[in-house]
Amino acid sequence: MEKNFVEELRWRGMLQDIMPGTEEQLMKEPTTAYVGIDPTADSLHIGHLCSIMMLRHLQRCGHKPIALIGGATGMIGDPSGKSAERNLLTEETLRHNVEAIRKQLEHFLDFN
Repeated sequence: MEKNFVEELRWRGMLQDIMPGTEEQLMKEPTTAYVGIDPTADSLHIGHLCSIMMLRHLQRCGHKPIALIGGATGMIGDPSGKSAERNLLTEETLRHNVEAIRKQLEHFLDFN
């Protein structure tokens, strides 16, 4: 590993609690972690920042990040309760949103 992921998060004040054995696992071998993103819009928002930055630091420390942009969940629409009924997304809108979010994520994560 290039850096200790847990120490990096501690140094940045991004870690409150950790499950026993996590740091040992991350020091032992490259580990995969994911963050799920619902493509209900074509842009990331401030609520995604912390989880995306965690993936970025994970990758910089030699681990494998996965940004999972939901497909079926994205077709359900916005679950925030802003409307009485969820708006269903068309496949075309969903594909547009997924591609737009992927392009934004490329600024933070290396997909190669």
